[in-house]
Amino acid sequence: MNNYFKLLITGANGQLATALQHHPLAQSFQLIPCSRAELDITDEAAVTRVLDAHQPTIVINTAAYTAVDKAQNEPSQAMLVNAIGAKNLAQYCGAKRIPLIHLSTDYVFDGKQQRPYQEDDQPHPINVYGETKLLGEQAIREHCGEHVILRISGVFSEFGNNFLKTMLRLANEKETLDVVDDQITCPTYTGDIATALFTIARQPVWGTYHYCSAPPISWFHFAAEIIAKAQSIRTLMVSRVNAISSAHYPTAAKRPAYSVLDCAKIKRDYGLTTPSWQRAVQQIVPVLLEDN
Repeated sequence: MNNYFKLLITGANGQLATALQHHPLAQSFQLIPCSRAELDITDEAAVTRVLDAHQPTIVINTAAYTAVDKAQNEPSQAMLVNAIGAKNLAQYCGAKRIPLIHLSTDYVFDGKQQRPYQEDDQPHPINVYGETKLLGEQAIREHCGEHVILRISGVFSEFGNNFLKTMLRLANEKETLDVVDDQITCPTYTGDIATALFTIARQPVWGTYHYCSAPPISWFHFAAEIIAKAQSIRTLMVSRVNAISSAHYPTAAKRPAYSVLDCAKIKRDYGLTTPSWQRAVQQIVPVLLEDN
């Protein structure tokens, strides 16, 4: 891969785009990270102007409205970014024959299934965030033939705001933490997602793919693993992590009870195996504790 392979990344200040920029494989590409200030994907004219100026080889859309509970009260804003913004990119990339890699979510499903969700299972979102992300997927399929939609779940990293960093912060502020134990997910490290995205960018196979870590776990057990690793390094204020039901932790947006993605297709087409979230926790918790 030569350095003229230009990869434009939207949402450059987000945790996934930041992970892409810090990844070792980034050196194989000429990255063009664009923050919202530099490229507002909800502005069709801005999309045309910026992409005309850069003429990228591939676009990776990490820009998204991801505040799941806030989206319930701001559906128009979530729609603007997740659906209209995706459509603007898809129309431009489709017309110019520029491959578009788009990040989507496990929240396009309702979580009522008892087996991991495959790419062709029927979506049925149960919150505004999931609804707007599904509309974004549909816009991309309609307007850009050369696309890859990558559905991911439970994103965490040393960057930005995420569950792992929240648990570490609360563990230093509270003696007891209550975490839901009846929502099953697959927490996925941004460094592993970045590896998948760079692999896809090198030789895209068009279509929709699932990518997440293993094994599936409840948010309570994920929190317990994070706290245990942190406590092996440093004494924390927290002394107990309690498992509670979703009914005892009401939120504005409903969450899928079972949010596990089947990753067999991406392994078959790209050779990408399911990474271990435990390895990532062991790797980044010490780094975060050093920084605080």
